[in-house]
Amino acid sequence: MVGGRGLGLRTRRLYLPLGFFLVATLFPFYWMFVTSIKPNRELYNAKIMPLVVHQPTLQHYVDLLSQTNFLTWTYNTMLVAVVTTLVSLVLGTMMAYPLARLRFPGAAVIAIGVAATYLVPQPLLFIPMSDVINRLGLGNTLTAVMLTYPTLLIPFCAWLLMGYFKSVPRELEEAARIDGASRFQAMTRVVLPLCTPGLLSAGIFAFTLAQNEFLYALIFLTTSEVRTVPVGAIAELIRGDVFYWGQLMAAALLGSVPVAVVYSFFVEYYVAGLTAGSVKN
Repeated sequence: MVGGRGLGLRTRRLYLPLGFFLVATLFPFYWMFVTSIKPNRELYNAKIMPLVVHQPTLQHYVDLLSQTNFLTWTYNTMLVAVVTTLVSLVLGTMMAYPLARLRFPGAAVIAIGVAATYLVPQPLLFIPMSDVINRLGLGNTLTAVMLTYPTLLIPFCAWLLMGYFKSVPRELEEAARIDGASRFQAMTRVVLPLCTPGLLSAGIFAFTLAQNEFLYALIFLTTSEVRTVPVGAIAELIRGDVFYWGQLMAAALLGSVPVAVVYSFFVEYYVAGLTAGSVKN
């Protein structure tokens, strides 16, 4: 009786809410998958339930890969995301470390300014950004977005890393300085290893934001050969009032795979770093 009551209570408090949120999270992906494998005669038939497939097909994936530059868009997206993530992490660390570990006049004001910079809406910035890109002659090149994305990612990475740097006891860094390490050596050999979860989380979020960014890519990348997945799918699979839903959902599903791989690969190290208690040890 006691065991059955405990199981029922655990089911109501844990498994039912967990199942609800799991279904709510995975439902959009299921919808995309179902839409991407439906033939057009089922896709545009209102009498057929939208979540049921009677005759699945991979034709939409074949058309996406053969009739569009999806592979080129994917390569461009990965290249831009990786480069901008690395640049943002390096420059964000260089900005966050002195703000978190050093004491100098105006540090608090600069930290607030970093957070405020991240909150500036993109529509307020793309006009001056466009002028700068045009003056540099970088229009319609991947370099344009590689230069503009870090303007959003660096303040975010710096703001996130400042909290991690502040969590490291100063005594560890001071002990390294007493043993003869320079400030740079203390940062690279003591602080940064202890802040690995922060670096991973900042990198994951920066990679995700760079891959999904739409406004700057739409403005600066105008030809199919240099477009990223979000812009290429919208620009070439929506023609006037005609929506190629099967190919759109196939592009959305395939475009989400790299982010899912990154999360699944790094989440173990991220959680392990949070739970290991390395700072205390």
